[in-house]
Parts: sequence; structure tokens; C-alpha cells
Amino acid sequence: MVGVCLAGALAFLNLHATQPLLPFLCHVFHATKASAGMTVSAPALAIALSAPFIGAIADCLGRKRIIVPSIFGVGMLTFMAATSSTLIDLTVWRFIQGLILPAVFAISMTYVTEEWKKSEVGSAMAMYVSGNVLGGFSGRFISGIAADTFGWRMAFVTLGVCTVVGGMLVWWLLPASRQLRQRDEDTQVLSALPQHLKNSKLVITFIVGATLLFSIVAVFTYINYHLAAPPFMFSTVGLSTVFVVYLFGAMVTPFAGKLIDKIGFRRAYAMAVALSLAGLLLTLSQQIEMIVVGLAVFCSGIFVGQSSTTSSLRVFAPHNRSAAAGLYVCLYYLGGSLGGYLPSLVWDLGQWKACVMLVAVVLFASVVFAWFFWKPARTAAG
Repeated sequence: MVGVCLAGALAFLNLHATQPLLPFLCHVFHATKASAGMTVSAPALAIALSAPFIGAIADCLGRKRIIVPSIFGVGMLTFMAATSSTLIDLTVWRFIQGLILPAVFAISMTYVTEEWKKSEVGSAMAMYVSGNVLGGFSGRFISGIAADTFGWRMAFVTLGVCTVVGGMLVWWLLPASRQLRQRDEDTQVLSALPQHLKNSKLVITFIVGATLLFSIVAVFTYINYHLAAPPFMFSTVGLSTVFVVYLFGAMVTPFAGKLIDKIGFRRAYAMAVALSLAGLLLTLSQQIEMIVVGLAVFCSGIFVGQSSTTSSLRVFAPHNRSAAAGLYVCLYYLGGSLGGYLPSLVWDLGQWKACVMLVAVVLFASVVFAWFFWKPARTAAG
């Protein structure tokens, strides 16, 4: 259990670690917000490209044999990022990291479903997700503290050390795969893609998932520029502590399952988006307390929305779910990649207010699509 939780944390330790550093990187490299934002977008884009194909490799080599070397690989690339002389170099190293990351988080999820008994999978997966959240928060927090104290290069050195040491612990704690099995549907990914893309309900699920990661990446990337400017003038350390709200959102997520079971994923998603929009509006306040509350409410709604969307995959993809999951992950992280870049195009029009408007429009469009396309099919008996 501890090994799985740690693997889940290491999967997301580096992914969004540059978010609290963005204003600092703009200053150091004399870069635009769009250029600095690419350090967030690049790994997400790389994940979108590599995630659909990682499963086939793991089926051949085994789960642990992929997870542990991939963690070490991510750690080495984090050290290389610290040697960057330009922002382009840093972005390239981040992109290569993203190519490897699915081998940690995607294969760890498969490992859990195979190695634990059915009655224990829920507990193991909860530990894994808890690790994801802890890793996502820790990466942002550690990078902010290290950069403010020792400089931005030391932020990556510190994360690299944490990743390598964590990889050693995962190698020690995680048993080798004993229940490795290849599924026929995993070998039919390419043949299943056209069938899934003809399923309008499933395509909307892919798009909705993309809008969710787009929204949370956009908000937690560009809120840093907002809080680093007057009247708030947050330091890098101050920006990193804002991500504590991420943990609050994660506390709400376990209750999402009961809500979805009770009212259905379609209604649950509509409620989740309404919650996120309410939190988003609170961030327009000039009081930092209201902004923090707004961010907590916003990410709570996003996490519930993610649970609703992934629940719909079970319904709309009754066959070849591995192929459907691969497409979902691909579009999901493609949305996250756009979330790190597109808000920069509207920032000059109205800064944080323009960013909020863009995210609000995207979320509202997603709930409209979901509400109409996720309608249950009418039958004669019904």
C-alpha cells in the first residue's frame, strides 16, 4: 500500500512543479507569460502523445519493471532541467519528462487492479489517488520554497533528489508483478479507435475531460501572475502555499462516488460545474481570503467533475475500454496543454478577469454538451 501511494506521489511530483515559479521564470529569462507557460503545457502535451502506447510496452516487460526505471528516468531529467541555460532548454527537458510520466501513473493504476483482490482494489486505488494529490501539492510547494531560498535551479535539483530517493523506496516496497496478464482488448487498440470515435456520447466524454484539465491548469497557472502583481505581491513561497487548497479539493472527492451513484454522473457533473463556476467568481475578489476560498471551491468542483466523467466511460465504452481510456487520457492531457497556453492570448485584454471569463465559457460549454449528449437513450419499454 505504501509503495503504491509513493508511486502515485512521484507520478505527479514534477508534472506541475513550475506553476509557482512562472513569474520568477519570466523575470529570470525575460520571457513572456506564454513562453513560461509552456513549461506547464509541454509535459502535458507529451503525456497526451505517449500515454495511449505505454500499456503495450508494460504488457511485454511487466509492471514494476516499467514503473521503477521510469521514476529514475524522470528524476534524471529533472536534474537535467536544472542545467538549462534558456527557457527553451527547460521546456524541452520538461517535454521529455512528460513522455515518460505515463509509464509511472498509468501503469501504477493497472498494477493496482491486477495485484489486489477485488474486495481490496478500492482501498488500494484510494491510496494511489491520495498519493497523486500529495505529489501534486508537494511538487509545487517544494519547488516554490527551494526557488525562493536557493534559486530556480535548486528547485529542480531538490525535486530530482526527491524523485530518485522515492524511486529507490518504490523499488524496495513494491512487489514484482505476480498477476500480469495480457488482455485481448489491449492488443486491439488501433482497431477499436474508429468504433469509439463514431460514438458521439463517448466523444463528448473525451471533450469534457479535456475541458476539466484545461480549466484547472489554466486557473492554477495564471493565478500565480495575478497574485504576484499588485495589490497582493506574493513571493514565490507565498504562491507555493496557495496550492494547499488542492488538498481541500481532494478531501471532497471521496464523497463524489456516493453522489454519482445516487443522482447519476450527468446530474453530478452539472452540479460539479456549477460549484466550480461559483468558486471561480470568488477569485475575482480583492480579498485574499475570498480568493483562497474560491480556489478551494473551484478545484473541489473540478475533482467531482473528473469523477463523473470517468464514471461515464464505464457506460459509454462497454467494450475495448483500454482503447477508450487511452483516447480519454490523450484528449485529457491535450486539454491540459492548451490550459497552460491559451489564457496567455487573452491576458492582455483583461488579465485575471479575462482568464476567468475564458475558463467560465469553456466549463459552461462542457456542461451544455454533457447535458444534451449524455441523455439516456429512450426505449419502447422506457
